[in-house]
Amino acid sequence: MRVLGINAVFHDPAAALVVDGEVVAAAEEERFSRRKHGKRPVPFSAWEQPEQAARWCLEHAGLTAADLDAVAYSYDPDLVEPSDVPWEDLRTEYARRAPYFLATALPGLDPAIVRFVPHHVAHAASTALAAPFGGDCAVLVNDGRGECRSHLAGSYRDHKLETLAAQHLPHSLGLFYEDLTEHLGFLRSSDEYKVMALASYAEPKHLDLLREHVRATEDGGFHVTPLDWATLAKRRGPDDEVTREHAELAASVQVRVEEVLLDLVRWLHERTGQKRLTMAGGVALNCVANTRIFAEGPFDEVWVQPAAGDAGTALGAALQVVADAGEPAAAIPGADLGRSWTDEQIRGYLENAKVAYEEPDDVAVAVAEALADDRVVAWFQGRSEYGPRALGRRSLLAHPGKAENLERLNNVKGREQFRPIAPMVLADRAAELFERGPLPSPYMLFVHDVRPQWRDRIPAVVHVDGTARVQTVDPGSEPLMARVIREFDRRTGVPVVVNTSLNTAGRPMVDDPRDALECFGSAPVDLLAIGRFVVRRP
Repeated sequence: MRVLGINAVFHDPAAALVVDGEVVAAAEEERFSRRKHGKRPVPFSAWEQPEQAARWCLEHAGLTAADLDAVAYSYDPDLVEPSDVPWEDLRTEYARRAPYFLATALPGLDPAIVRFVPHHVAHAASTALAAPFGGDCAVLVNDGRGECRSHLAGSYRDHKLETLAAQHLPHSLGLFYEDLTEHLGFLRSSDEYKVMALASYAEPKHLDLLREHVRATEDGGFHVTPLDWATLAKRRGPDDEVTREHAELAASVQVRVEEVLLDLVRWLHERTGQKRLTMAGGVALNCVANTRIFAEGPFDEVWVQPAAGDAGTALGAALQVVADAGEPAAAIPGADLGRSWTDEQIRGYLENAKVAYEEPDDVAVAVAEALADDRVVAWFQGRSEYGPRALGRRSLLAHPGKAENLERLNNVKGREQFRPIAPMVLADRAAELFERGPLPSPYMLFVHDVRPQWRDRIPAVVHVDGTARVQTVDPGSEPLMARVIREFDRRTGVPVVVNTSLNTAGRPMVDDPRDALECFGSAPVDLLAIGRFVVRRP
């Protein structure tokens, strides 16, 4: 069975292809269009489809649209309830017409094969059915909104979902966090991770008040009552200074959301008796909350898939259609589901750009030497990542032992100085350096406490609260990056390198060789490692 999954209705449009139960390709439209998040989540944009991502998925598998058995669209307009939200009826109408928009974008597609999958069911399937333990677990979904809900709690047994709780709008943890993001001068439905980072810089001064406004209910849901943010912190403009009162408000909301999520998780565990929890939805990208759920919650194992936000619903919708057809689906093989280029194709880009390049005997050794010499390296290797995290395919690398590299990389990327950078560590060494969060942690979706004896040795990746957002590297699945880290360790005694995404502020992650060359040419990066080639700054 060949199923193309589509996410299009809100933000982060994406496509994913499942063939005979195997996830063979997945990509976000932003990587092709070079528009951050693909589009803004407004009703007027709901007609836009991830055309380029969908065409690439089919081309990668050697298929045409006419070869598909089904197209799974991660939103069901029949579930939308009457609303006074301006222009919401336009969004619903565009969703109803999605089969025809898709047929126009993908010649040969029969609109009749398009299946509407409820948004939160698609989120749930994207994590439970893609998990390494596949389809027998509890599942918790929290985001801004779907058709008429913002939350789903349930249980999968034998790849079948039983929904146990679902929270109706307007109550939404995701929208509550988005409202705060906007009040703090950041872009909503985009910059919530900045609020999470900012929260570490202050104490939760307003926590008692937040507990009155956001609370779990006995039926597995929650209530959120409106809050006048301006009474707690002055509204910030995008270019205004970030003050302590902004950080205190961010900390208060962050902690309260964590507490409510823990209440929801405990309720879910009591109802299901499951030992494993999977999570999805935009709120599941909050790695600080994820770690509290793992460390303080009742589940033995917590797993979050790498594209937990709306982009992941393309994968989930496809997996759900496969499950509904009674076919088994394999676990997601990793986050590296996007485009790649051969070394000869990369050589063609380099020669066309007329840049001087080298072909070292071992690119891993060349990069390790540069990192040990405190150079910043742009790293472009293999298939690009699906989801918002750079996981060693499209990354900026640096020396973690130099505290000044935090400011240096934030300057390279043109972003706020309170933003942390992350460590990549060999999986078999991770427990020596990090604790509290789950290990291994290949998708950078949890924070870990940095062990005291290592904090002064890797200061660039230690956040102000003593944590780090760790990515573990398995030599079996990531042999080239593992070799870089081993070679770096041999030279420095540190089995960690800095990893942050290969992009500059406001732009999507680099995806193709042209993007890599443009980023390298415009940012103060010392070396580009692309395929087996190296380009050095003159």
